[in-house]
Amino acid sequence: MTVSSVSVVSRCLRWGASAAVACALSACALVHEASKAPAPVAAEQIRLASDIQLAHGDWPAGPWWRAYADPQLDALIERALASSPSILIARTRVAQAKSDIDLVRAGTNLQIAALGAIDRQHVSSNGFLGAYSGDQPLIGATGPWYTEGIVGLGASLSVDIWGKQRAQVQAAMGVSNARRAELVAVELELSTDVAQLYYGIQTTSQLVDLLDQLHDEAAFSVDAHAARAARGLEPKTQTELARAHLLATQRQIVAAQARIMQLRESLRALLGAGPDDLPQIRPMPLPLPQASLPPTLSYELLARRPDLQAMRWYVQSSFDRIDAARAAFYPSFDIKAFFGVNALHLSDLFTHASQQINLIPGLYLPIFEGGRLNANLDAARNARNALIEQYNQSVLDAVRDVAVTGNRLQDLEEETNLQTQKIEAVSFAEASAQAQYQSGVASRLAVTDARQAVVLERIALLDIDAQRLSQNIALTKSLGGGYNAKADALLTDHP
Repeated sequence: MTVSSVSVVSRCLRWGASAAVACALSACALVHEASKAPAPVAAEQIRLASDIQLAHGDWPAGPWWRAYADPQLDALIERALASSPSILIARTRVAQAKSDIDLVRAGTNLQIAALGAIDRQHVSSNGFLGAYSGDQPLIGATGPWYTEGIVGLGASLSVDIWGKQRAQVQAAMGVSNARRAELVAVELELSTDVAQLYYGIQTTSQLVDLLDQLHDEAAFSVDAHAARAARGLEPKTQTELARAHLLATQRQIVAAQARIMQLRESLRALLGAGPDDLPQIRPMPLPLPQASLPPTLSYELLARRPDLQAMRWYVQSSFDRIDAARAAFYPSFDIKAFFGVNALHLSDLFTHASQQINLIPGLYLPIFEGGRLNANLDAARNARNALIEQYNQSVLDAVRDVAVTGNRLQDLEEETNLQTQKIEAVSFAEASAQAQYQSGVASRLAVTDARQAVVLERIALLDIDAQRLSQNIALTKSLGGGYNAKADALLTDHP
């Protein structure tokens, strides 16, 4: 090669390098500008109205259900958390997310593969290897048929200059963290559902007991009115009215027993239990823990709700996906290498002269992609915006849940006080009727009517107590059930 030829080649290389650098530096001009991302929910929106006057207390502690001191409930919830289909699905999603991290991270590591191939080929006389199509021993040609062999190791390494792969790993880790928070949210959902069904069964069983008492009194009333009518002391209308009341009570008992069966079947489905695998639920008194709210919600609510933490991690992952989509506009650099043997004749394959070494640094610079890269970037931005808006709505919904449940509990406490006073009043009337009956002033039928009134008011109080317990469980759920993201060991890409 002449000096002038070397000079020309050198200038071409310099021009090519300059052009590549210029294109790399100007690649940012290809990125479409984006509108501003939505703003997160303001702190003043994460608070309760001043008219909620529940007592102040600590945040729920996990496991939250142990505060009810009911071994049956403990066993049911622990079984559900161990084997419920919904829990198993959530755990599988967590494991899948961890596998996705390993898969994405593997793309940033050195790749080495063994290579071995045999190629039986017929060389064309008019092709690039036309000289080898004939028999020319001086150049090693024994054509036109050859059996080529290659054996060796190939390696490749992508150099993450712009952080594309790093952003993809961070995005995968964000999804994994979100799935872990979702698992806690499923556990909270499942535990509260089991508790609601369990206490629904307990409440309805107590209702059946009260209805049985009411049935006995109603049956006596029917017999008493029938006897009076038979003696002509009153019209038969009173007997039929008493019978109608008795039939209504019987219908309520049948409906309550059917509800118990429905609740048991729903509980069985939550536990994933078989037809004969649900333990017998013994009657237990209803707990009535004092409902309370934390002194303030603010951003603490965001760390206490696993569903909000899951949304936050999805939002964070969306920002990392945007970084990865933006990095795709810039040059990518990789290094490929091969070491092995390559020969046109298998007999020469493992000779020293057949050794082959390749070292191939490569640069890829996208220039015209038909809008693919910007479309990918726009999709990532739109996904981020949608997730932020969804996160904001979830925060507002969480505050609403706490406020609605707190207001309802406050109202139920007032209803409990009023209903308790009402029971005291009708109980006094029952005691008075009983005293008059014992002194011969009043009939046994008057005592029965007074006792029925007491049972009816106790049924009303039982309904209020059941609502208070249900709302108390709902409040525990809306406050996160003892979850605390600050104490949760979240994944990180740093040691």
